[in-house]
Amino acid sequence: MILSTKVLDIKDVKLFNLNSYCDKRGSFLEVFKSNLDFKEFKLNYVQENESKSKYGVFRGMHFQKGIYSQAKLLRVVNGKILDFICDLREGSPTFKKIISIELTNENILFLPKGMAHGFLALEDDSIINYKCDNYYNPKYECGFNLFSSKLDLDLNFNKKDLIISKKDKKLKDLNQTYFFRNI
Repeated sequence: MILSTKVLDIKDVKLFNLNSYCDKRGSFLEVFKSNLDFKEFKLNYVQENESKSKYGVFRGMHFQKGIYSQAKLLRVVNGKILDFICDLREGSPTFKKIISIELTNENILFLPKGMAHGFLALEDDSIINYKCDNYYNPKYECGFNLFSSKLDLDLNFNKKDLIISKKDKKLKDLNQTYFFRNI
């Protein structure tokens, strides 16, 4: 199932590359097994979500705060995305660090609690599926606006071309958002 693993530049964020079995009929992937020797697959995932986005849609940067914080196991089912992750854990050696990584259906991304997450759909009908270890609670929903924050990001796209919800456009700056303590 797992071909390789890579620890990314934010503490505890990990990328799993899947082994795809291909023949003239198509392909087959095992995408989840709770008996693997990776702690990221042994969490008690209680909710699974899926979103479908058109090319140019940006969703994020989102997270659940406090006791509703969520670890996530994320996979692109269809299409391709540019994924953004920000460490919001005070005291972490990578606090406020933001990274981006291109993901396809042959990757699984693990995000520990205390991360803000967002993505840009690089293809039409990009479908993202993610398991969460805690339930969504709208009262604990939070986020920040990646593009109104004064950040040194090397973005290879024009922000004016992005499709962003009104709700996401109204999110606060990174420095005004919620930060996690004791995670």
